[in-house]
Amino acid sequence: MKILVINAGSSSLKYQLIDIETEDVLAKGQCERIGIDGSQLKHTPAGKEAVIIKKPMKDHADAIAMVLAALTDAEHGVIRDMSEISAVGHRVVHGGEFFSKSVVIDDNVKKAIDQCVPLAPLHNPPNLIGIDACEKAMPGVPQVAVFDTAFHQTMPQVAYMYALPYRYYEEDKIRRYGFHGTSHKYVAAKTAKLLGKDVKDLKMITCHLGNGSSITAIDGGKSVATSMGFTPLAGTVMGTRSGSLDPAIIKYIADKEHMDLAQIDNVLNKESGVLGISGVSSDFRDLEAAANEGNKRAELALDMFVYSVRKYIGMYLMQLGGVDAIVFTAGIGENTASMRADILEGTEFLGIEMDLEKNKTIRGVDAVISTENSKVKVMVVPTNEELMIARETAELVK
Repeated sequence: MKILVINAGSSSLKYQLIDIETEDVLAKGQCERIGIDGSQLKHTPAGKEAVIIKKPMKDHADAIAMVLAALTDAEHGVIRDMSEISAVGHRVVHGGEFFSKSVVIDDNVKKAIDQCVPLAPLHNPPNLIGIDACEKAMPGVPQVAVFDTAFHQTMPQVAYMYALPYRYYEEDKIRRYGFHGTSHKYVAAKTAKLLGKDVKDLKMITCHLGNGSSITAIDGGKSVATSMGFTPLAGTVMGTRSGSLDPAIIKYIADKEHMDLAQIDNVLNKESGVLGISGVSSDFRDLEAAANEGNKRAELALDMFVYSVRKYIGMYLMQLGGVDAIVFTAGIGENTASMRADILEGTEFLGIEMDLEKNKTIRGVDAVISTENSKVKVMVVPTNEELMIARETAELVK
């Protein structure tokens, strides 16, 4: 069974074709600048060099047509024809309270995704466009929606409610939703497999650390708390996002700078985080280089990021009543040994002992990086959201 995984953005579309029997990626790629001059497709068949195809794409339907043409091309294709594609799995950012698991897409599902547009105005509309484009290009092929928010629907009410007048939850569904759910779910399952245990028997804290970061407390394979909130702006300090802050700051800045809410939103989402603190970059590699050269603001930005991650780990250790594993994943979590060491520095009193030599040698591979005597396993587990989407799609359409 071959599953096509689609992640549609406003002017881009990423894809992978996965053989679910072997879990091999047969081909992957990205359509860029959809609806903009200079649009192109970068297509990479497994084991071969990338192919760049430059061609106008006026909309996502054109992009899907180009993807299918590339996958079936005589020279750089990986399948004979589209009949080899058993189903399409779509990453959908927001499922609100409608969806606690992945679903086969029908008209009612699309209506529900559309109703969640106010909760994710930048993401759900292109997700829907990608779904419609695939339905038109591949009539009769099952389409599945896999939601970023679904994994966190197991949180208890005490963890997802805000202390606002209750009518805002009843009427407007203002609550904590959490994101990166597909990543946290994949990492939790992989961690249990690596430890040779049933995920239902484990308590863990998964740290998805990248330009966007979120920390999740997982008990028995279920999310019970997560750092991102009503939107992905909440939680830890991030690349360009502020993370959680005193909401009174918004009015203060708006009054002082004569800014409207759209301008404030732009500041919080695109000009803050480690970029705003350092004035250097949102890329943590640039910050480490600047800090090593004596840039104090870059050093402060890194320290603030570490502090915010440690805060959530500490909070979730209390909520879980102890933990079996702390797991690092995503770009920073998988690849930055110094950041992992800083985050867990001085936690030996909690039974957490990192092996600093093991930590230094690990980069982007599954590994246990704690000592043999550590009561808590510290692990690096590279995430694979596309594979998780393919697995859930296959499970639903089998």
